[in-house]
Parts: sequence; C-alpha cells; structure tokens
Amino acid sequence: MRIEQLEYLAAVTAHGSLRRASEAMHISQPALSEAVTKLEKELGTTLLDRRRTGSRISRQGLDLLQNMTDVLEAVDRLRQAAGDQAVRMRELRIGTVNTASSSLLAPALLDLHARHASAGIEVINAQQSDIHQRLAEGTLDLGLVNVLPGDEVPIGLVSVELIQGQPVACMRTDHQLTSRDRVTVDELRAEPFVAMRPGYVMHRFAHRIFEGSLPTTTYATDGAEMGKAMVAEGLGISILPDYSISADPLVTAGVITTRPIHGHTTPGSPPVSLLMLRRKADRVPDMLRDLQAALVKHAGDYRTSVQRHGIRVLEPADPMTSGVASTQIG
Repeated sequence: MRIEQLEYLAAVTAHGSLRRASEAMHISQPALSEAVTKLEKELGTTLLDRRRTGSRISRQGLDLLQNMTDVLEAVDRLRQAAGDQAVRMRELRIGTVNTASSSLLAPALLDLHARHASAGIEVINAQQSDIHQRLAEGTLDLGLVNVLPGDEVPIGLVSVELIQGQPVACMRTDHQLTSRDRVTVDELRAEPFVAMRPGYVMHRFAHRIFEGSLPTTTYATDGAEMGKAMVAEGLGISILPDYSISADPLVTAGVITTRPIHGHTTPGSPPVSLLMLRRKADRVPDMLRDLQAALVKHAGDYRTSVQRHGIRVLEPADPMTSGVASTQIG
C-alpha cells in the first residue's frame, strides 16, 4: 500500500469522479484507476463503483474513508514536523444554499485562515437535497442549509442549529413599500417577485404564504445571493431569512433593505433556522472542527449584535422539542 493510492481515492471521493480527481491530482485517468484497482486487490474489497456514467466511491469505500483520512492527516503532520514547508492541508469542501454568507460563513473562513494559513477551501452552492446527498457520499465536509419547523435531518448526518430567524421581504431602499413598518402578503403579491427555485426552503415558504398563488410577474433563481442581486437591480421583491441579509454588503451600502411580513414575522410565527451539517464520523479532523467552532462563535456574535440593536432574535431551540436534530461539535 502506498500513500498516493490513498490520496487518489480521497480525491475521487472529494471530486465525485475519476476524471475530475485525475485532473486535480495531475495524473492520467488510467493511471489513477490502476492505482486504485491495486489498492482494492490488496484490501480485498471494492472501493469504487465503476459505471458507464462514471466512477464514484463505493459503500465499502465510504466505510473505510475515515481510516484513510486519518492516515493521510498523520502523514501530513509528520511532514510538517519534519520541516516540509510545502505541505498543504487537505481541502475542505463546504456546501451552502447561499445562506448567512456575510454574517457567518465569510467571518468564519477568515478565522479558519488565521489558524490554518495553508488550508484549501472550496465553497459550493447547491440545493439542500444535493448538499444532503454529497455529505452522505463524503464529497462535502460541511453543509449550511435553512430548515422550517418539522424538517428532519437525514439519517447519517448530524446537525448543529446556529440561528433561528424570520423570513422578511427584501427590497430596494427606494421602493415605495419601504415607507411602511411592515408589509402584507397582498402588497407583496401585487409586486414583481424574485423567488427561489424548487429545492430551496424559501420556495416552500413563499408558496405557503401566497397560498399557491404567486405574483403575476415572478422570477426564479438559485440561492439568496443571486436573489439579492436581482432585487438590487430593481427586478422585484424577494423573501429571504433575515440572517441571510442583515450583514450583506448591499445592505451596508444602502442598496437593499428589509421589512417584516405582517402575520408571518411575529414572535409566535414559525421561524426559519440555519443548520450546520456534517456526516457522522468517529473523529472530526482538526480543520473541520475549527471551522465548526468558528461558525458557532459567529452565530453567537450575530445574536448578540441583533439583540443590542433592539431586534428580537430567537435562540437555537431545544433539539428535543424543535423537531430538528442537533449534536455537539466534535
């Protein structure tokens, strides 16, 4: 068994195919496949599911993934201890539905960089179901998703609830509805609407409050970031979680703002929650644990900041009563 064989298999897992793994590792695809085949023969198990549509890590491979990751991390630590300055920490892959990017994710990544300057980070925008699947397959290390009350975390994943917030109407600062303290659903229905596509929690929420009858002019897009950009261009109003907007540069620049939705953003109404997800594992790599800790810290900072400005913010709910699974970091 050679270290590079484990590195090749880890690359296939991370990138989701032999082709992308070979490109990332700067090795030909046949050579990479042959190296993995030799490892399979040595271990006596199938590590890749090889199909016409491509090759992905097998169930047996996933079961061994944590052990292989432990070996590779130990090798990296040995190289660092020996003074190898060229050692690069393993890349972390974060899947997000584009939620709380400015308020939590970006500050947490800055903290991570301060502790792991050589770390590689890839942030992948995806729908919630895709994030769930890729976490289970091992192609993502961490996921950030929004959930509504009653949503459950898939088996095999563990979660930490970071923030509870409220869906709010997001509009340009020069929009006529900014003259109101809050807006009604009927007022929103009369305006062009920037909706999230199916697969996003805010798509479900919008259909819920509009009772299936969306505004006549409706745009659909992927994720809050594009939604905010479309609002900033004057295409319409969107409905997003307050924590996905509060620290956004478009807000601080005075381009967009928010208003509560009458009857749907009051203390007694169902909130929307931000969850941090990862695959169940016996041991969490140091870099991933540090990123989780940074996200929890900035979630606490966010709640403190909102409360300081006199806005009610909900604390993460008791996992025994919220319907959303939660676990300790680690």
